Parts: sequence; C-alpha cells; structure tokens
Amino acid sequence: MRSVARRWLEALSGVILGGVTAVSALLFTVAAVFALASVRLLGRWGARLRRTVDQSALALSELEIRRIARFHGTLHTDVATPHRCRWYLGMRWTIGLLGLGVVLLLALCLAVAGSMVSAWVLSGGWGLIENSDRVDGGLVALVSLPGILLIFVAIVGVAGVGSLDRWFAVQVLGRQSDRLLQERVTELTSSRDHVVDAIDDERRRIERDLHDGIQQHLVALGMLIGRARRAEQPDKMNELLAQAQATSQEAINELREVANRVYPIALDKDGLRAAVEAMAERTSAPVRVTYELTNRLRPAVESVLYFVISEAVTNAAKHAFPKLLEVSVTQQRFDRVLATVTDDGPGGADPSGTGLSGLARRVAAVDGILSVHSPVGGPTVVTASVPCG
Repeated sequence: MRSVARRWLEALSGVILGGVTAVSALLFTVAAVFALASVRLLGRWGARLRRTVDQSALALSELEIRRIARFHGTLHTDVATPHRCRWYLGMRWTIGLLGLGVVLLLALCLAVAGSMVSAWVLSGGWGLIENSDRVDGGLVALVSLPGILLIFVAIVGVAGVGSLDRWFAVQVLGRQSDRLLQERVTELTSSRDHVVDAIDDERRRIERDLHDGIQQHLVALGMLIGRARRAEQPDKMNELLAQAQATSQEAINELREVANRVYPIALDKDGLRAAVEAMAERTSAPVRVTYELTNRLRPAVESVLYFVISEAVTNAAKHAFPKLLEVSVTQQRFDRVLATVTDDGPGGADPSGTGLSGLARRVAAVDGILSVHSPVGGPTVVTASVPCG
C-alpha cells in the first residue's frame, strides 16, 4: 500500500510539473509558428532564427522526456529531429492542461469535502439538524457518495494523465519494437545502397581528378623532358628543364590535393578541428570556423563530418562566390553533433544535385540527417546532424 501511494504521489508530481511545462510548450508553439512563417522574409537572419527554433524544440522535448522518465516510467527515444519535436510540443500541451484540470478537480473536491465536514462538526454533529442554513448530517450523507466518486475519479485521473503523457511521448518520440525493427531494416537496406553509391561516386571523382589533373601534368612533364633531351642549345635545354621542374611541382601539389580530398592525414593525427581549420586555410574564399566540441569523436563520425564540411565549402567557394563562409561544429541534444556551413551567396542550391545528394548518402550511411536550406537570394545553409554515441 505504501508503494502504491508513493507511485501515485510521484505521478501527481509529474502531472503538476507537466502542467507547468505545458504552458511553456504552448508559448513555444505559438512563437514557432510565427517564427517559421517569417523565415523566408528574413534572409540570413531567418536561417539563424530557424536554427534557434529547432534547438529550442530539441531542448524542450529533452526536458519533457526526462520528466516523463522520472515520474511516469522509463522511456527510450528514437533519433529526435526538430520536426518531430515541434509536432510533439504542438500537441503535448493539451495533455499538460488536462492534467492541471484533474489536479484542480481533486483539490476542489477535497476542499469542499473538508469544509463541509468541518462545518458539520462545528454545528454540533448529528443532534443539531434544526436550521436549514446549517450543515447537518443528512446533507453530509447526501453528498458523500458523489463526492467520494469524484475524488476517486480525480485520483485515478492523475495516474491516467501520467500514463497518457508517457503513451503520447512513446508514439511520437519513443521506440516501439515492431515499428523500430521495420524502420531499421528499411534504413539499413537504404544505407547499404547509399554506401555503395557513395563509394562509386567517390571512385569516379578520384578517377576524374587523376585524369584531368595529375595525368595532364605528367604528360606535359614527359613532353618537356623529351624536348629537353632533343635540344641542341644548352640555353634551350635549361629553359625546358626549368619548365619541367615547375610542372613536376604542380603535379606534386595536385597529387597532395587529391590525397587530401581522399582522406586528410590531419584527420587521423590531430582530429576534426585541425583538419577543418587546415581546409579553411586552403579555401579561396574567407572561412570563419566555430568549433565547440571538447572531446574527439569516433573516426567514422569525424570522417563524415569533415567531408560534408569540405564538400559544402568547396561547392560554395566554386559556385556561389561568397564574401564569407561560416562553419560551425556544435554539440546537439540527444548525443548528436551538428555541423553547419553557411554562405552569403545568391542561394538557389539544388539539394538533388550530384554533390549535395552524394553528401546526403554519405551522412545517411551513419544514421545522420543532411538538410539544405537555400532560398533564392541566399543565404545557403547546409546542416548535417550525426549521432556521435
């Protein structure tokens, strides 16, 4: 009995706290609707506003999950996305206000019952039933049955609201074994195909870099050496050898760039931060890097994030001609890392293009999510959210 009472009191605490957070969820939902409706009108500030809304949705949802796990039972969540969290918060506030209503009903029933019993006792008990304006035993007996029923309904309602709160979180954010297994099989099948496609794309890109770059330099180098061997005048031979030396240096630089694009050695040696900063220094456009992680990530995650950032920066510098590129790597909620590349170019990037779709496949291979927001007029924002656990 004591255990049941303790669990009910925990449920009551969770429902009361859920009512308070429901007000926050309602205010957030209203603010998010207006914010997302004005994103297109604000340009660059709109992209930042959208990120703020997404981060707020993730933070509020994490708070709700912790509350439910603490007061209503354990809850295991799927990978949380801003869209799912916004939808959850947009509906969850109704359950919170329902819980407040049940708690207020219980408090009202107890207050009325207590006041009537105290008034009856103060009026002298069963012997004084003379005046109709006084609470007597007959009136107490008349209202006791419906009062007890209302109190019982309110007590059960507290536990019911707690169960409803947890059920709704499970349906929207939680893991369900059958659904999770089916989705996981689908994701793995799709990821396998994406990995194969990404590998094929990478091979074609490497072949193209070798053919169009290094091979051309080596052909030119061979021709210069051949002409130098056939030259009869020493000055002409020295001139051709100097050109051959310059061409060989260009080939070496090109080979170094290709090797860097395949896999930068700094990524293994010094980690993602050093690799991104080195890439930023080689970029033709100015790049500002913000790196907020304190610990190194596992190699697969570092590799994916580096190539997303590198490809996004290269594409922006090549096609958008931005005045400034901003790269940020931050810790996200639910044990995830968020990489964002923003350029102030004209926008209009096509997410289904070869480069961006290849990045999406690479990110999906590690259960990540890539999104591209590039309205006409800019700015273009490429974000990759990858689990780091």
